[in-house]
Amino acid sequence: MKLAMFNSGPHRRRCGKRPHVLAVPRESLLHANRGRRIRRNLGHDDNADHEAVAYSRPVDDTVQMHRPQLDRCAAVGGTVMIGWRICSTVVLALLATASLAAGPWNAEQDHADMMRQLGIKELRPGANGDPTPPNAANYDPAKANPYPIWPDLMRMADGRPVTNAAMWREQRRPELINLFEREVYGRIPSGVPGVTWRVEATDREYFGGRAVMAQQIVGHVDNRAAPGITVDIRATLLLPAGARAAAPLLVMFAPARYPSPSQPNPVEAARLDAALKATLLARDVTFAAIFAAHPGFEFVKPGGFLTPPPEDDRVTKLIADGWGVALLDTATIQADDGAGLRQGIIGLVNKGAPRTPEQWGALRAWGWGASRLLDYLGTREEVDASHVGIEGVSRSGKAALVTAAFDQRFAMVLIGSSGEGGVKPHRRNFGEQIENLTGAAEYHWMAGNFLKYGTERGRLGRRTAEDLPVESHELLALVTPRLAFVSYGIPEQGDARWLDQQGSYMATVAAGRAWTLLGAHDLGRGNDYRAATLPPQGTDLLDGELAWRQHEGGHTDAPNMSHFIAWADQKMGRTPLP
Repeated sequence: MKLAMFNSGPHRRRCGKRPHVLAVPRESLLHANRGRRIRRNLGHDDNADHEAVAYSRPVDDTVQMHRPQLDRCAAVGGTVMIGWRICSTVVLALLATASLAAGPWNAEQDHADMMRQLGIKELRPGANGDPTPPNAANYDPAKANPYPIWPDLMRMADGRPVTNAAMWREQRRPELINLFEREVYGRIPSGVPGVTWRVEATDREYFGGRAVMAQQIVGHVDNRAAPGITVDIRATLLLPAGARAAAPLLVMFAPARYPSPSQPNPVEAARLDAALKATLLARDVTFAAIFAAHPGFEFVKPGGFLTPPPEDDRVTKLIADGWGVALLDTATIQADDGAGLRQGIIGLVNKGAPRTPEQWGALRAWGWGASRLLDYLGTREEVDASHVGIEGVSRSGKAALVTAAFDQRFAMVLIGSSGEGGVKPHRRNFGEQIENLTGAAEYHWMAGNFLKYGTERGRLGRRTAEDLPVESHELLALVTPRLAFVSYGIPEQGDARWLDQQGSYMATVAAGRAWTLLGAHDLGRGNDYRAATLPPQGTDLLDGELAWRQHEGGHTDAPNMSHFIAWADQKMGRTPLP
């Protein structure tokens, strides 16, 4: 084990009665320091100013460290460790190693670790779907807008108005990107390893009236820097067989399965059936009597003339129109929980260490995976790489929006029922709130810094949604002038009020200014979000490059898929297949 040596030097009067050298495992420093300086605070005193411990020259297998004079030294519960009191930064380094050795890292531990990094003592609880507790979600429209003034989409942080398309592209867009990265979704660290794609298997399928080539593809992320963490991105690529031209394609966040697997023919089925029966008989000869009593029983039956259609009819509709589809499995990029933040692509880049506050969360990681898939799709001649879109529903709807906002190569996005963290405004008090996303169940979607806005008590004081420097309409505006279709269902059929359809419509209206500035078309309903009223269900606002439709179903975008395909075909100038 490599050790780091702490020397109290001349500061022994504050931190102990005599000089000492304390050996601490180097791994502790990597996890507590996360770079060149340790910034942990054990939290014994809200006003404590614990200075950092800085590295100096390495000596053999150790790191020699000298501690600057501290305003205070903190011992844990008055405990004397290795004969001396040691300061909180050193204690934290020891605790980091002890935590790693103690067992699996869970979401609660990771969440608490991020709170410590940010100096947060207390977070407000999120809104509760149960109407009885004090923190029950608000569904009263009269109380829904406590912060009615949103950030001005067309004003720079220094107050200058954005007056033309060039200013948007060269100044305002980069400014918004920086704010969303720093405060909301996180930055992708430098040095993310490369991805090597391969086709693992190919199946010939038939559905939607079309022959389909279905391929399982795998993107292996180079893990030589952290061999204990493997990331293999899995996707199913579906392409119309025999197409005369490259097809537009929709990347859908979904399990990477064959939609309609080919079935064995009668000869193949008979061989499989015989092999299974022989295996069972080899294990237990008494099965012979059962097989003799039921001579027509088959474990494996041959496929019919037509294979069963995909369970997801959205895929059928896209293939029938001549589109390609890629089903991208987010779980193979980054786990959907806080416990997984030290695995997946985030953990791989950090070599198994916890995140720092500005680093990416799962939504951004899933978007990174989609961008790497787009890299691969650009190498396939069957795919029209200039017309690739991204789609998702619910948390995947958030991810689809984040993906399209940050990666301008995606030509279109279908955003399904995205709610808080997606199109829903953070400043709206209706249904899900910021505090839900800063809690231990959902914080992993966001950057660590986002926790600040759910803080009730901490080093930076109380913060709320009003303190956010950005709002959801500005995230949506980052898609301009490309195609963006915002989709919701209705609460009565399962698309819960929790998602705030009215607020999301307001944000879509507000975002429209970016489309018109760049010469495209918005919803055609003006841009005054405070006066915007949700149109009746089924109203088609599909004339512009920014589109809205609330369909008749529940928590899905399936009823809107036909509308999306027709709208996108028209905007691409594409003639659908007969």
